[in-house]
Amino acid sequence: MRTSRSRRGRRAAISAVAVVVTGTTLLTGCGSDGDDAKGDGRITLRVGTFGSFGYDDKTGAKLYAEYEKAHPNIKIEESNVADGQKYWDTLKLRLSRNSGLADIQAVEVGFIAEATGATMADKWVDLGKEGGANLGAFLDWKVKQATTAEGKVIGLGTDIGPMAICYNKDLFAKAKLPTDREAVGKLWAGDWAKFLETGRTYQKSAPAGTFFHDSASGLFNAVVSSDPVQYADASGKLDWENSPGVKKAWDTAVEAAQGGLTAKLRQFDEKGTWNAAFKNSKFATVACPSWMTGIIKDQAGTANQGKWDIAAPPVAGNWGGAFLAVPKSGKHTKEAAELAAWLTAPAQHAKVFAVNGNIPSSKDTLTSPAVQNAKLPYFGDTPVGRIFSSAAAGITPATISRYDGQVKTFLTDNGILDIEQRGTDPAKAWENVKKLVADKIAQ
Repeated sequence: MRTSRSRRGRRAAISAVAVVVTGTTLLTGCGSDGDDAKGDGRITLRVGTFGSFGYDDKTGAKLYAEYEKAHPNIKIEESNVADGQKYWDTLKLRLSRNSGLADIQAVEVGFIAEATGATMADKWVDLGKEGGANLGAFLDWKVKQATTAEGKVIGLGTDIGPMAICYNKDLFAKAKLPTDREAVGKLWAGDWAKFLETGRTYQKSAPAGTFFHDSASGLFNAVVSSDPVQYADASGKLDWENSPGVKKAWDTAVEAAQGGLTAKLRQFDEKGTWNAAFKNSKFATVACPSWMTGIIKDQAGTANQGKWDIAAPPVAGNWGGAFLAVPKSGKHTKEAAELAAWLTAPAQHAKVFAVNGNIPSSKDTLTSPAVQNAKLPYFGDTPVGRIFSSAAAGITPATISRYDGQVKTFLTDNGILDIEQRGTDPAKAWENVKKLVADKIAQ
């Protein structure tokens, strides 16, 4: 699945502000306390998501239609928003009120530690006991991330976010860089500093009005996601100021921003500027967790089909991933838990991957021929399944604190973005982030 800018930021929705697959958006409010469909006797199950999960019947794997056909008493409505941080802020508020919630709510990995924490753990149905999910099918570390201190499993894994670098072959050729994915990967193999050096080479011969990378904030997320130490120490305590991963990511992003290597875009922006830049080929590379392939397909559009390819990243890492959780306050928790279990079962993971490129969090699916031999038509003959499953095999998840998502947002949106778009001095931007963390996070 990753991310919106909080994840999975993880992923972006199809529209700039909010995409409603069916039903109304989470932000405007349509929870499980609303009326069920009238006249046909069916139960309405509402699913709240952010970004691109790949379940929907329009551009996804048509899983909702498949489930409704097998369960004629159920109607499914998905509410989807683009901005993962706003989604989470709204979800927290509604959890505190036990009102306005969807029957199933997606939770991004950056917020899962908060969702399993003491203040929220009792808000969720235990999906280890309800719904019939086979927990043994998931990657062990994925289950552990969604398990409370008391052993309650509050979320079922959707996807993970093994990283690569997606690049525009046409722009690389025009900038006199190699276009073969193996040769491209060798340009920066093993070192993010080499990635920046490639960017400087690109800019010397770049087509007018184009840039090597889309966003310094996106680069920050990619670099920090490739480090074993991120926002928390080994005990799970927030310690971002002393983190070598954060420091390396900050310095790399600042160098890219100040060196003119980025298009100065804000990923997942509500104005749709980032989306439009895909379509108009304004940048040559984007840090590419597996879920990003769906965004490129949707936003670059048919006119750019075959122009994008995927190369190995400088350093392997995991950016994003999510879970499906069931709020206790829902009207139909039994049916919702069963739907969540079905949507995250290995068979459905494979279907979503085939359409959307979201790398599954189930063990057997990762090694299955369906994933290993997979190619996404939009990317031509690129062995997408092999590239991302190979990256997934090397993932060692970092320790997560309950504040990771918030701190990431402060660092990118209030730190890196100010440097990139407003020319703020990096030292001042860092201090601004420190003040935000001190003011907004009660530790």
